[in-house]
Amino acid sequence: MNLTHTGRNALITGASRLIGIGAATARVLAASGANIVFTHWSQYDREQYGTASGEPELLLAELRELGVEAAAIEVDLSAPDCATTVFDAAESTVGKIDILINNAAHSTRENVNTLTVESLDRHYFVNARASAMLTVEFARRFRGTHGRVVSFSSGQHLGPMPGELGYIMSKGAIIAFAQSISQDLIKQGITINIMNPGGTDTGWMTPDFLEAARLEHPAKHVGTPEDAARSIAWLTSEEAFWINGQILNSEGFFRG
Repeated sequence: MNLTHTGRNALITGASRLIGIGAATARVLAASGANIVFTHWSQYDREQYGTASGEPELLLAELRELGVEAAAIEVDLSAPDCATTVFDAAESTVGKIDILINNAAHSTRENVNTLTVESLDRHYFVNARASAMLTVEFARRFRGTHGRVVSFSSGQHLGPMPGELGYIMSKGAIIAFAQSISQDLIKQGITINIMNPGGTDTGWMTPDFLEAARLEHPAKHVGTPEDAARSIAWLTSEEAFWINGQILNSEGFFRG
């Protein structure tokens, strides 16, 4: 089985937080031989998570210690021209991209009484539009034989999330887009799949929530960023060439 990524170039959006899925994916792919370019947007991380500055630089150092090329791009993915900007910058550092991971997300909580046009637009711009246009830009530039795209849902297809209306609307659009474009991409040797990592401990879970989630899970385990990253490593390998337009629920149990 060939799960190596040696000689391949991966672009990962939203990998600025050291405890996030994006950073974990960058580490796993780099350990498998891939050169890494990742995006980050410090303003959002500070506002949403209180993340200290300097984490992108620390991740860069980690990746380079693994012996691969690595670069970081600070970019606001809500900008209309972000896809061209990101790919131009990525190609100028590591060359043509073989793997695209649409991991970045905008997420705030709104219900029927608090949802605004501004919030809905922001979710759409970052989650749906940026993922779509990055995927399209990747396909237009790709000239290889084993292209891989992985985008993210958050379980919207499995049940309602009434307190996160802007988020679930934009994430649901990602699923619809990926499944439809998959038929065009496979003609170019590109697969696109959707990762649903389920509840993942990326720093947002309080100790009480974390313990309750652990006890509730059949395996007494809460998803980690590394759990999702290992699944992505397989989806982006040559071995997964026949998996296309699918949703991978990385949750450790079946929800019918």
